[in-house]
Amino acid sequence: MAQVEHVDTLILGSGQGGKLLAWHLARSGQRVAVVERQWVGGSCPAVACLPSKNEIWSARVAHLVQHAAGFGAITGPVVIDMVKVRERKRAMVERETAFHIAAYVSSGAELIMGSGRFVGPKTIEVELNDGGTRTLGGDQVVVNTGSHADVPDVPGLQDAEPLTHIGALELDYAPTHLIVLGGGYTGIELAQAFRRFGSRVTIVDSGPQLLSREDADVAQAMLGVLRGEGIDVILGAKISSVEGYSGTSVRALIRTASDEQTVEGSDILVAVGRIPNTAGIGLEGAGVELDERGYIRVNDRLQATAPGIWAIGEVAGSPQFTHVSVDDFRIVRDNMAGGNRSKTGRLIPYTVFTDPPLAHVGLSEREAQLQGIAVRVARLPMSNVLRTEATDETQGFMKVLVGAKDDRILGFTMIGSEAGDVMAAMQMAILAEIPYQTLRDAVITHLTFAEGFGPLLSNLPTRQTASS
Repeated sequence: MAQVEHVDTLILGSGQGGKLLAWHLARSGQRVAVVERQWVGGSCPAVACLPSKNEIWSARVAHLVQHAAGFGAITGPVVIDMVKVRERKRAMVERETAFHIAAYVSSGAELIMGSGRFVGPKTIEVELNDGGTRTLGGDQVVVNTGSHADVPDVPGLQDAEPLTHIGALELDYAPTHLIVLGGGYTGIELAQAFRRFGSRVTIVDSGPQLLSREDADVAQAMLGVLRGEGIDVILGAKISSVEGYSGTSVRALIRTASDEQTVEGSDILVAVGRIPNTAGIGLEGAGVELDERGYIRVNDRLQATAPGIWAIGEVAGSPQFTHVSVDDFRIVRDNMAGGNRSKTGRLIPYTVFTDPPLAHVGLSEREAQLQGIAVRVARLPMSNVLRTEATDETQGFMKVLVGAKDDRILGFTMIGSEAGDVMAAMQMAILAEIPYQTLRDAVITHLTFAEGFGPLLSNLPTRQTASS
């Protein structure tokens, strides 16, 4: 083995949690090295969260311009320049890259660009992108390698060279007909964006509803939004085979319970799930065990099975959101310093950036039923929120879950404009464990979407008494 360079903390992967940990520890006086294969700062600022939301915003602007006449702004023919859409996104990525490089320099953490793999306990060999190798060992090692898009083993699909979210965000044209495999969060976000860019879009999902984790009423409302924009959605469908080449012509053979059909398109996008980046990095030689799904097995403190090794983010099986990776950083940071911080019991919110967006925090109705938790449920159509009289953004609804025998808010879901920001206010109420009446009776600014909290919470059924 080559001579081992020693550092205090060695981090494999520069995703959100890992880079924050690197900068913190380096500023605290540690010698820290981060090994990154390709994307400085991880996938979020380079090929995932920020780039997708950047292009989704361009699609929203296009949609608003196309419908501007209804608001009194008369325009001429609208043309979508996908080269400009991509240029705007690339400029943002360049700014993010420059920011991250500057943060490494200012913190003192060393960024090493190359592919790393364990060659022994707490020891990683790096094949440098510029040539050559380095071998590094750390007193502590953190794995932060993330995940990648799953391309299922369907005959002909690999040969068709399908798009994933990475390739879709690099297109300089709007596909004539985009076939989207998967009706989850990524699939529907990109489906709506490309429909607004002018593509015909067909979503194919194997489940009985879109957004398999959501309550049925939420999924049904989102289905209505997408179909209302002219997106074809085929549910309960199994892809039997794919022919052709994405970007030219593709044919997908689809089987449902009632028939078999062929969907023909110009491009095909795969958005059916994620696979952890644990293969080929030597974890077995480092004593790091994986769980049955291929994620690094960690305890509640995010420690792996090998001494001195931690895991952060998606590779550790954490919920696949950047904000969760940020909290993973806080957990590992505190526990490395002798604390006892745990991932157990975290209240994880999320937002799907469709238009209108979907936001959720806490329990869903289905989760409450599965866990045997009795709840009271109230709903409020967005058309009943006064703000929508001014904006015409009437699609969607708010839904709240409150304990059946107490007044604690247990969960909140919203499909509606600014749902993510509105949901954050409800999240604070849940964390503070305030009774729902406090929020119901709060004086909330008029006209805002959060003003809907009052009528929503006023719709709750009467609380059950102890005898009932």
